Order: sequence, then structure tokens, then C-alpha cells
Amino acid sequence: MAHVGKYADELIATAKKIATPGRGILAADESTGTIGKRLASINVENVESNRRALRELLFTAPGAMQYISGVILFEETLYQKTADGKPFVDLLKEADVVPGIKVDTGVAPLAGTKGETTTQGHDGLGARCAKYYQAGARFAKWRAVLKISADGCPTPLAIKSNAEGLARYASICQENGLVPIVEPEILIDGTHDIEKSAAVTEKVLAAVYKALSDHHVLLEGTLLKPNMVTPGSDAAKVAPEVACTGVQSWIICSP
Repeated sequence: MAHVGKYADELIATAKKIATPGRGILAADESTGTIGKRLASINVENVESNRRALRELLFTAPGAMQYISGVILFEETLYQKTADGKPFVDLLKEADVVPGIKVDTGVAPLAGTKGETTTQGHDGLGARCAKYYQAGARFAKWRAVLKISADGCPTPLAIKSNAEGLARYASICQENGLVPIVEPEILIDGTHDIEKSAAVTEKVLAAVYKALSDHHVLLEGTLLKPNMVTPGSDAAKVAPEVACTGVQSWIICSP
């Protein structure tokens, strides 16, 4: 049974709104370093005022927001304002767009594995989520990363660690009113075929949904961001049935 208290109805309504047909999620959560690379490509200095101006350009592009249901923000952006002083959060809400926030702090090596990772950011997550909710955010994003390799990756340890990490994150988010986007990303790197990709995707999704259930997460108040099921980027054969295979894997594993 899910334990989300007073936010249950709000979480479900928010998840449905973000999933509105014909609209999608805009990822505007580049870190300071990543957005700096974009600015450098046009010879613009990576300072707060320029980062703010770039985000404002995105959020005020004529006609764009009618196709956007939610925007994932970087923490800095959550508190920024337009040039005329309107908070970005208010600007988005007026356009019927749900503000969200990236809450993980990146990946770290998973001890006992050959180069696999686990995602960090659980420390203080509850307090941060409460703060983000007060600032106007209504959903969150957390990315777990797994890889396929000839020497046995992803290992059971990596799958379990990342599934548990996603479930802990999701539970904490819901306790604080944020809809968690659950993203177990299986990297495209490798020589594996599409059948291997599908098998690993199904194994990972099954582990994630078991962990979500074990942590009493309200599934109707979550969103899944799955990877595409494709052959590895270095595979000898390109599969024509990518969309069909991906949908089949998601149907098999998603409640």
C-alpha cells in the first residue's frame, strides 16, 4: 500500500497533467558546466545573467509552451526571474506548464563492480524536496545509469542498487508532494543486439517496479522515463523493429 499522505490526489492529478497527449517535457536542467559549453559555442560568457537569459529565451519563445506540459529545471533556474522580474515558475504556471526539478547529484562508482555506477543525492533529499515544493516545483527527475557489456553488465548488484535508489528517491519525493520521474537508463554503448537490449530492459524495469512496490510508492503518481530498446551503437546489424520492441518491453514490465 502506498504511503503518500495528503498529497495522493495532487500527485495523481499532476502526473496526468504532465502526460497530456500532444504535449511533452522540456529538459532545461543542464548543469552550470554543461550550459557553459553551449554558451561557449556562441562565444558567450558562462555567468548567471547569461544563463538566465538563455532560459528566458526558451520559456518565452512564441507558441512553444502550448506543446510543453512540464519543464525540468536546474536548481538555479527554479529561483530565477525574467528580465522584468517575474519568477520563471510563475511564468510557466501561467502557460499551464508544470515546473519540475532535477534532484540527483550525479553518478558515482559502485564498489565491487567493473565500472558500474550508482546515483547519488539521497542525503538531505527530503528537505530539498520540501524546499522545492514551496518554491513551486511539482515534479522531480532522477537518472540511474546502467550499461550492457560482454563481461556481464549490468550485474545483479548494479540492477538492485539502482532500482532501490530510484525507489527511495520516488518515495521521498511523494512524501513531499513531488511527482517522481523514474528514469532507469540503459546506455546504448556496446555491440549487443536488440534482443539483448530488450531482455536487459525488461529485467531492469521488473526490478524497478518491485522496488517501487516495496517502498510503498503510489504508482499512479509517478512517471516512467524508459530508454529506447535498440541494438548497441556499435552493433553490426541495425534492427528495423525498434519501436515495436520497445513498446513490447514496456507493456510486459509496467503495471
